[in-house]
Amino acid sequence: MLYRTLGASGCAVSNLCLGTMTFGSESDEEVSFAQLDAFVEAGGTLVDTADVYSGGVSEEIIGRWFADRPAEVTDRVVLATKGRFGGGEPNALGLSNRHLTRALDASLRRLGLEHVDLYQMHAFDAHTPLEETLRTLDRFVAQGKIGYYGFSNFTGWQLTKAVRLAHELGLVAPVSLQPQYSLIVREIEWEIVPAAIDGGLGLLPWSPLGGGWLTGKYSRDQRPTGATRLGENPQRGMEAYDRRGTERTWRIVDAVQTVAEGRGVSMAEVALAWVTDQPGVTSTILGARTLEQLHDNLKAADLHLDDAETAALDEASVPEAADYPYGEMGVQQRHRALNA
Repeated sequence: MLYRTLGASGCAVSNLCLGTMTFGSESDEEVSFAQLDAFVEAGGTLVDTADVYSGGVSEEIIGRWFADRPAEVTDRVVLATKGRFGGGEPNALGLSNRHLTRALDASLRRLGLEHVDLYQMHAFDAHTPLEETLRTLDRFVAQGKIGYYGFSNFTGWQLTKAVRLAHELGLVAPVSLQPQYSLIVREIEWEIVPAAIDGGLGLLPWSPLGGGWLTGKYSRDQRPTGATRLGENPQRGMEAYDRRGTERTWRIVDAVQTVAEGRGVSMAEVALAWVTDQPGVTSTILGARTLEQLHDNLKAADLHLDDAETAALDEASVPEAADYPYGEMGVQQRHRALNA
């Protein structure tokens, strides 16, 4: 396992992160404990959860694991959770002072802790003034409830606005961003990645395997069946078979398979290694149903692709865009500007 600082902070974390969205739903408590044990034993340190994962059960399971393991084990963990969503009455969601204060306190109760290392805003809130959110987070740091804060699913302009406003107001600045990022989803490279790097935010990519597409479990000749996410529900969300099963996706899958066969490793390892070594990436989030899946994914921690392999994957996965400003003409203009 390699270690990188969390954005512009001095906190070091492993280059792979254990995501726990499956805890309490697809992974029962026994499997969840086994995943946490295996991750820490492999040298992993960053563990990510959220208050809405399995309706709060994910945090509860992690809290019981912390209580059940000795301090020399749990002290290695840099724990991250998220707040933003909820339900019921109007103030039971969002990034307001009222909701975040209650959401963080509830997360800490479920975790059985007085402090969480990284607190992340799960999505942007257009109804709450950004200054209110930033002042609330600054207060959490001052109170010792959180060590750092970051964002998830923010766009480039939202990141830049938050970073600049925090500096202008003399408040603690964010250190991280969780975006969707994989060989299939590369559009964040156009604006979000540059904004994060400019603002000193480390990237924590989620869904680096494209919802399972980059593991080789699906084929163009047969609709998914069996005990996989799309086998159980082929129309599941962004990764739905009919939505994502484009010629570009199959081209990417073929390229990943070719590199994996040449290396003698799994396709998942190749896809994870590609994401983890992209500019600005601090730690790539692993989401596993089973302990076996986690063990396979952890092998990517020390895998680094060579220039030829990376170029082949880059070429196969170039995002489709209009000619300008993100397409061919825009790339040519940026190249001229960089080499002027």
